[in-house]
Amino acid sequence: MATTNSEEIVIRPTDNFDPSLWGNQFLNFTFDHEMAEKYSKEIDLLKYEVKSKLTNPDSKMVETMNLIDALERLGIWYHFEDEIEQKLDHYFGLNTDYEDEAYDLNTVSVHFRLFRQHGLHLISDVFNKFRGGDGKFKESLTSDVRGLLSLYEAAHLRKHNESILEDALVFTKECLKSIAPDLKSPIKKQVEHALMQPLHLGYPRFEAYHYITVYEEDEYSRDESLLKFAKLDYNVVQMLHKQELLDVSRWWRELNMTSKLPYARDRIVECYFWAMGSSHLPRFSRARVMLTKVIQFLSLTDDTFDAYGTIEELDAYTKTIKRWDIREIDLLPDYMKPLYSAVLKLYDEFKEELATEGRSYVVDYTINAFKEQVRSYNVEAKWFIEGYMPPFWDYLSNALTTCAYFFLSNASLMGTDFATREELEWLGTMPRMLGASLEISRLVGDRATYKIEKGRGQKSTGIDCYMKDYGVTVEEAMDKIVEMATDAWKDINENFKKPFPCEKEVLSVILNITRVIDVIYKNNEDGYTHPEKVIKPLILAMYVQPFKI
Repeated sequence: MATTNSEEIVIRPTDNFDPSLWGNQFLNFTFDHEMAEKYSKEIDLLKYEVKSKLTNPDSKMVETMNLIDALERLGIWYHFEDEIEQKLDHYFGLNTDYEDEAYDLNTVSVHFRLFRQHGLHLISDVFNKFRGGDGKFKESLTSDVRGLLSLYEAAHLRKHNESILEDALVFTKECLKSIAPDLKSPIKKQVEHALMQPLHLGYPRFEAYHYITVYEEDEYSRDESLLKFAKLDYNVVQMLHKQELLDVSRWWRELNMTSKLPYARDRIVECYFWAMGSSHLPRFSRARVMLTKVIQFLSLTDDTFDAYGTIEELDAYTKTIKRWDIREIDLLPDYMKPLYSAVLKLYDEFKEELATEGRSYVVDYTINAFKEQVRSYNVEAKWFIEGYMPPFWDYLSNALTTCAYFFLSNASLMGTDFATREELEWLGTMPRMLGASLEISRLVGDRATYKIEKGRGQKSTGIDCYMKDYGVTVEEAMDKIVEMATDAWKDINENFKKPFPCEKEVLSVILNITRVIDVIYKNNEDGYTHPEKVIKPLILAMYVQPFKI
């Protein structure tokens, strides 16, 4: 960030970030309508077959629950949303006696995970039968690889004060790490992936891709119809995603903001990746495109405050954003004018489009959140430029806005057809699930970017503030950040529960964008700024590589 006063020379770095990895790669796509129609017809036939199995009144609970799990893991559950919800509600209401020996560790764990994923909170006591008299999990379980893996995945849906699931996570992680080298695929592939990326914290679209590859290798238990269904559906939806990526890439190129703001990150593909994290379903196409554009402009704004502007310039930009009036543009330095005018124009276009549906008000909520976002960026920028280190909780209070997840929660809903004024007002009350999402975003991001920020001379990082306030080492501060983020995940799990306080899709958006944080900052890497190692393989899988049919 540039520093200035009457006696200093303003430093203007314009090579802060690596260029885009992708060039024009996603500008060369042509939607194959004939192929999409062919696949869609095959999918319709398979849908009928699967629906018949799912709704068969003679099917046993365990059999149907395994089918639901397969549909969800393969990413084709959305074709049967109502049927799945009805089945799970019915089975949950049966109050099944899981003490029965017929329910082994794998079965109980899968049922527990499925119920909780749908807001039905089966009590964790169902796992008591797998513990010995000493309260520890039985040694005999260490040879049950499938059961251990399922319990490991289920334990990530734990809430506060569920010590049995805390113990289960430690137990299963140790066992799986120990036996993984001696396993054979496909179970080896599943275990290694789960240890790196737990399902509940993962990016749903990529988790489906990975599971299809594992399922295909399982020659003994795979269902050929489900496998074909999953591949066809993945490829059809991938065509839609590639079309959306083409549209936003073309939009971004035509804006030519990379030449106007050369100091900022050129990350339109990564912005789309982030936006698709909110939901990859076909019906959210418009929402993804809108959100991608919003995230890209948020990124430009972030870089302006974080890596370029002076105090006077950033104050001016904050004031003009608050006033939201193109007539204020002459108050800005020349380099900021293209950004300001483009931001206002983008939201005007959103309002014009949504006005035809009587929903232009949803844009106002996002604009108001953006104004607060910019105000908080300005507070943080002044701390950095002035070398001020605030108390940790003052830092965190501001940082829960600069993390952008309140803003993105609102922006994610703009292009949907279900978000009403009531849902947006509910978000404004900062419900605990949303607050926990903000905390995870900020804390995990702070931990991942600490070394980068220190390298830029940043003093007021969250880690540094915590160290100063509590007199602890970097390692101790990092451990505390992890603990706080873990507790926030428990809050999310606790609050994703029926009856839902609003439309389930709103809660799902909060959950999904929180998952993006776990993925994009994997292994303390900043996968957005430096996508090569972290998210490039995911982008290739989701937007480049279709399945062979």
